[in-house]
Amino acid sequence: MKNFITCLIGILALSNIIIAQEKPNIIVILSDDAGYADFGFQGSKIMKTPHLDKLESEAIHFKQAYVTAAVCGPSRAGILTGKYQQRFGYEENNVPGYMINSALDGDEMGLPLDQKTIANYLKDLGYKTALIGKWHQGNADKYHPTKRGFDDFYGFRGGARSYFEYNGENPNYRKEDYLERGFGNFEESKKYLTEAFADEAISYVNNNKNNPFFLMLSFNAVHTPMEAKNEDLKQFPNLEGKRKQVAAMTLALDRACGRVFDELDKLGLTDNTLVIFTNDNGGPSDTNASNNYPLSGTKANHLEGGIRVPFLMRYPKQIAKNSSFDFPVSTLDLLPTFYKLAGGNDKDLKDVDGVDLMPFIHKKTTDRPHQTLYWKKENRATVRDGDWKLLRFPDRPAELYNIKEDISESHDLANKYPEKVKELYKKLFTWELTLTRPLWQLKREYEGKAMERMDNYRAPKRD
Repeated sequence: MKNFITCLIGILALSNIIIAQEKPNIIVILSDDAGYADFGFQGSKIMKTPHLDKLESEAIHFKQAYVTAAVCGPSRAGILTGKYQQRFGYEENNVPGYMINSALDGDEMGLPLDQKTIANYLKDLGYKTALIGKWHQGNADKYHPTKRGFDDFYGFRGGARSYFEYNGENPNYRKEDYLERGFGNFEESKKYLTEAFADEAISYVNNNKNNPFFLMLSFNAVHTPMEAKNEDLKQFPNLEGKRKQVAAMTLALDRACGRVFDELDKLGLTDNTLVIFTNDNGGPSDTNASNNYPLSGTKANHLEGGIRVPFLMRYPKQIAKNSSFDFPVSTLDLLPTFYKLAGGNDKDLKDVDGVDLMPFIHKKTTDRPHQTLYWKKENRATVRDGDWKLLRFPDRPAELYNIKEDISESHDLANKYPEKVKELYKKLFTWELTLTRPLWQLKREYEGKAMERMDNYRAPKRD
C-alpha cells in the first residue's frame, strides 16, 4: 500500500510538471518610440531588420494595432492592466513630469497600487515573471516592478537614459536612470544597453526553461538620447544626422531580438512560446527622425502616427505563420489573451477593457475585437468607431476621418457628415462618464507647447 501511494504521488507530481510545461511561455518585446514604417516588415527599404522580418514571416501581423496613449508611460499602464488608464486616473501624461496636483508630485506619481498588473495575473497561474528594461511606472520604491507582480527586474525605473555606462565622465544625478538589478541593487553595465538587455533576457530564459515564464523585454531603443555604436553607424553610409543614428539603433534592436529568438530555438522552446513584438507609441519624428509614413502624426498626438503601431504575434502551436489580421486591435488585448492561454478563466477578468484575441485569430467569430476604441488627454479626446474616427479639440472644430479610405487622415469630413460628428461626440461623452478624475495634470506653462505638438505635427515622408 505504501509503495502504491508513493507511486501515485510520483504520477501526480509528474502530471503537474507536464501540465505546467504545456502552458506557453510568454515574451512581450516592446520597442520605444519607433517609427511605424521603420522596419522592413513595415515596408522600409532603409532600415535593416532581418530578424524581425523573419519573425513576421512566422507570425500573424496585425495591420491595425493601437496603443492606449500617444506617450510612453500611460501606454505602458494600459498594457500592464488591460484597462484604459484614464479609468484609474492615469492621465495621458508621462510621470514624473511638469505636473500639478495637491497630493501627487514627482516620484509619488505612478501606476496606482490598487491596480493588478499582467504579471500579477500570470503569477497567480504559476508563472515566473520578469521585466527587463524600461519601467516608467513611477520612481518611488512602492511602484517598483518587484512590488507589482514581477519576480525579477533588471533595468531602470525612469523613462529614458544613456545607452552607455554612467561613470565619472558621464555623471547622472537621477536615481531612476541608473541600472538596477532586483530591488535597490544599482550596478552599471559596460555593454551597450540594448545588448545588455538582450544578454539578461537570454540568461533569464535559460534559468527558467523548465517552468512557464512571462518575460516583458522592454527596450528603451530607439528613444532618445540618439546614441549608436560606431560599427552600426557604418552600416548606413548614405544617411546623416538623427536619421543615421536611428537606423543604427534600430539595427542593434533587431540584432538583440534575433539573439533572443535564436536562444529559444536552441533550447527547443520556440513552439511553446508566444512572442509579441510591438511599440509603445508612434515615433517622435521631430526628435529621433523616425518615419511614420503613410500615417499622419507623431508621438504625443492622436493622429494615426501617434497611436498606431507595428504588432506581431508568433505562437507556432496555435497561430498560422505568415498570416495577417485587418480589424483594429489594442494592446489592451494582451492581458486577457495571455491569461486565457495560461489557463485562466476569462470570467475572472471582470474589470478589463481588452479581449482575448484567439477566437478572432482562429476565425471562431467574424466580429471585430473592438467596434469602438477611445483615447483621451485632458480635454482632447478621440474615438474610432468602425472605420470612422473623430478627433475632439478644446479650441477648434472637431475633425472626422474615414480611416479605411484615408489612412493618412488627409481629408477632414466633419462638414460633410455632421450627424456622424454628433454621434461620435455622444460616444465620447458616454465613455468619459466612466472615467476617474485625473490624478495629475500638466502645468499650464508647459501645456501650450505640448498641445501645439499634439494638434498640429504631421510627420513627413522620409527615405
